[in-house]
Amino acid sequence: MQTGDGLLVRLNPVAGGLSAKSLIGLGESALRHGNGIMEVTARGSLQIRGLTAESARLLAAEVDALGIAVRSGVPVETGPLAGIDPQDIADPRPLAERIRTAIEEAELTARLGPKVSVVVDGGGQLSLDAVTADVRLKAVRCGEDVRWGVLVAGDARSAKPLATVDADAARDIAVAALRMVAEKGRDAHTRDLSERQLASLASWHSVTSVLPDISPSRGEIIPSARLSPIFGLARGEPAQELPISPLEGEMSGRTERGAQEREPAGSPIGTFKLSNNQALGIALPYGSMPAQNLIDLATQALNLGATEIRLAPGRALLFLGLSPTTCASLRASAAALGFVNSSADPRTRIAACPGTPACASGRIATRAMAETIATESPDLLDTSLTLHISGCAKGCAHPGAAMLTLVGDENGAGLVVDGTAKALPAAYRPGYDAARGVAGIAAAIHDARHQGETAAACLTRLGAAGIAELYRRN
Repeated sequence: MQTGDGLLVRLNPVAGGLSAKSLIGLGESALRHGNGIMEVTARGSLQIRGLTAESARLLAAEVDALGIAVRSGVPVETGPLAGIDPQDIADPRPLAERIRTAIEEAELTARLGPKVSVVVDGGGQLSLDAVTADVRLKAVRCGEDVRWGVLVAGDARSAKPLATVDADAARDIAVAALRMVAEKGRDAHTRDLSERQLASLASWHSVTSVLPDISPSRGEIIPSARLSPIFGLARGEPAQELPISPLEGEMSGRTERGAQEREPAGSPIGTFKLSNNQALGIALPYGSMPAQNLIDLATQALNLGATEIRLAPGRALLFLGLSPTTCASLRASAAALGFVNSSADPRTRIAACPGTPACASGRIATRAMAETIATESPDLLDTSLTLHISGCAKGCAHPGAAMLTLVGDENGAGLVVDGTAKALPAAYRPGYDAARGVAGIAAAIHDARHQGETAAACLTRLGAAGIAELYRRN
């Protein structure tokens, strides 16, 4: 994808993780062909920034030479400890693979928009509750059996539940829902499905025949197998072609919007007990680090015997195969290299894009500003709020609303209260002095906060006009 600092490449390894040697090799490729910045996204993808059309081709060749197979098509995501977490209710990987196969057999990839996704969550220590998806499947225990809760349109809090079914029915409902979305066009999501369509999906587990098709253009339930969204899949027959023209470049705009910046139910930062050893979760501050720092950390992990490195939602890396002693050693090395090794680190409450000088679209030095605020105003950054610092009005790092947003434009660093980077700022300061304005807000919270009150609740009491005045005058 084209960004303000050149082309951005996103990689999702088919294997779910990388060896330490492979991550070192990717870091070296990023130094050769990009601008030396690597990222882990909110949804747990690896990104390399600052490429050109020619250097991207060279990078691709080196990814192949490293033996790293990468996924394409509709994202069907599983948790970062899938298959190795002893606390998992079920291993989500087999069901996820069956859904991927069914999507391809139904020829849906080209018909679905670039932001459509599926989550298959086996439970366990690191859930995907904070990741939004069009369809989410969650393992649940039903006596001695395992069933899958099927929900649509949202994260674990906001998604609408449809049914609790076995794995076969879960796959069929997921693919049927995606077919219905595809019929509405490439801008559609499951949130656009009608109540009648959702009711039909929810009734799948009680219907012995194939799921009836619901045409969005007619709004009718047609109990006809000929037009069923899953007709023929069980027999291995090709899916019916629908009168929708595939659009070119279906992967070119596949963004990662939808992963909420709030603290997930289970933070990926820290140690996690596996069957025979431990995993250590280390986060990248603001999701980004110089490639050389990642090379150094992966080299240390290799020397300590780490068997695999997995990408985790929440902008983190999980190092597998470690003992308690080697976990402690790697954690110390990560801290020395500037990584985040504690979920209490105030940097986990800040969403900041690359900004200047890394991004040509940026108007403010977002990362430097974030570091200053995290150091000087940590009390502001409790778990109740996210501070978004955006180099421009696009708001790439946090597309949704945040309690406080600093956004760069021709007037300096604007402050938006309870809104997105696209909103009109309520107050301005020069970019170089924005952190001092935030410090003034933090000081006011310190003085005005009631016992047990969160920072967000205190800000709400102070009001948008009062917050803007604090930012402007200090």
